[in-house]
Amino acid sequence: MALLIHMLFQSAESRYNLWVREHYRFLLRSAWALTGSRAIAEDVVQDCFASAWKHREQLRDATLARAWLFQIMRRAAYRHATPGMQSLDDEDQPEQAAPDAGLDDKLDVVKALARLAPIHREVLLLFYFDDMPTAQMAEALEIAPGTVLSRLARARDALKLAMGVPVQTPTGARVTPLRKTQP
Repeated sequence: MALLIHMLFQSAESRYNLWVREHYRFLLRSAWALTGSRAIAEDVVQDCFASAWKHREQLRDATLARAWLFQIMRRAAYRHATPGMQSLDDEDQPEQAAPDAGLDDKLDVVKALARLAPIHREVLLLFYFDDMPTAQMAEALEIAPGTVLSRLARARDALKLAMGVPVQTPTGARVTPLRKTQP
C-alpha cells in the first residue's frame, strides 16, 4: 500500500515538474512584461503554478493549458502590481562594457512596452513573443476573437507612438467615436 501511495505521489510530482518545465519561461516572460520587474514576475509565476496545480481539475482541455495558465498568471500579476512599473534604467541594472546597437533596439522595445496599457502589453506579448493563435489569445484574455484583433491593432499603434514612430492613417480616414457625442 505504501509503495502504491509513493508511486502516485511520485507520478504527480513528475507531472508537476514537467508542467513547470514546459510553461515556466513563457509565464516568466509574460509576467515580467506585465509587471516590469523580474523579482515580482518570479513571485507571480510561483503563485500561478501553486494555484494552477491546486485547481488543475478545472483545466478541461490540455491543449489550452498555456492559455489557462496565462489567465491565472495575469490575475496573480495584477494582485502583485505596484503603482507604476519599475524603470529599466534602475541602478540595479548591470552596466555594459561595450554598447550593442541590437541590444539598444531591444531595450527600446521593452521600455516602450512598459509604457503601454496592460491590455495592449498582453496582446502584443502573446502574439509576438509567444506566437499564440488568436483563438487561444481570446481564451487566455477571456474576450472575443474579434476583440483580440482590434486590441492588437490598437496595441501596435500604441507601441509605435511609445517608440516615437509616427502612426500612418489612410488619407481621409475618419475616426468613429465609441460613444455617441452630445451636441
